[in-house]
Amino acid sequence: MSAALPASSREWHLVARPHGWPEAEDFALREAAVAAPAEGRILVRNKYFSVDPYMRGRMNDVKSYTPPFKLDHPMDGGAVGEVIASNAEGFAVGDHVLHGLGWREIAHVPAQHAVKVDPDLAPLSAYLGVLGMTGLTAYAGLFEVASFKEGDAVFVSGAAGAVGSQVGQLAKLKGASRVIGSAGSDEKVKLLVEEYGFDAAFNYKNGPVRDQLKEAAPDGIDVYFDNVGGDHLEAAIGALNVHGRATICGMIAQYNATEPTPGPRNMALIIGKRLRLQGMLVGDHADLQPKFVQEVAGWLASGELKYQETVVEGVEKGYDAFVGLLRGENTGKMIVSLV
Repeated sequence: MSAALPASSREWHLVARPHGWPEAEDFALREAAVAAPAEGRILVRNKYFSVDPYMRGRMNDVKSYTPPFKLDHPMDGGAVGEVIASNAEGFAVGDHVLHGLGWREIAHVPAQHAVKVDPDLAPLSAYLGVLGMTGLTAYAGLFEVASFKEGDAVFVSGAAGAVGSQVGQLAKLKGASRVIGSAGSDEKVKLLVEEYGFDAAFNYKNGPVRDQLKEAAPDGIDVYFDNVGGDHLEAAIGALNVHGRATICGMIAQYNATEPTPGPRNMALIIGKRLRLQGMLVGDHADLQPKFVQEVAGWLASGELKYQETVVEGVEKGYDAFVGLLRGENTGKMIVSLV
């Protein structure tokens, strides 16, 4: 089992369902007693946990692809940490694991829902981003859902985020003819071109997305990776070439909307251009995990694939990190550190 366990752990609870933008009073950081792990479970001291855009949808009490957060219960999400007590075969004190019980300091994890990770292969926080769910989202969304092929021109919205920045780099590594990204600041635009190797990028706040995309991709695009929706999706439909493909991964532009948001006004173009727009959930692509880790770990080791993290220190900063993510204050993966 283990040495003496901590008596308590702090954890974030959702206490009210946000209407529009989440407010501080919708959340509470509460103390919970820590018990020894039951049979088949491990106790994990979380070192990092993830905040992600999809979590905003789980704060609404609506039927969706994943159940909503329960009120007055700890929220969950990706986390990585160290086993401090084990009552499960195959896991020992000192092992590092990836699991789904974030938003708390100590997690009581069913062993079948934990995966061992190697801190020597990559920093632990990387397993929440570039080597984790966001990385697999980029990999599967580009190569499987969008059927990317060498020579394609690719446009990525939300391109400085954890998923978008990886999509653009993967496309370049696999022979894209041109990669264009949109982001919300001039600083991020500079990062995309100078650090991540995008061929062109623009700040969507500097003018209509349609006009800036046309200038950046005069010959059109073949693939669109959508993290934003709204005017970006409309602009992409206009720019996509015949038989273009779009992966619809996220629509962060409307996550906090309180009224129904209008769809693209040019959807008739889908017919003549024979476009394919397909939604994606990363959970459908678990079979790609081994190939993804092997290939991406190689690119990380060689320095061909670069990534950034925005790290917020302390469990008490969980709400701030989440709202900062929704406001676009992160570059790359937004992570809360408990180290």
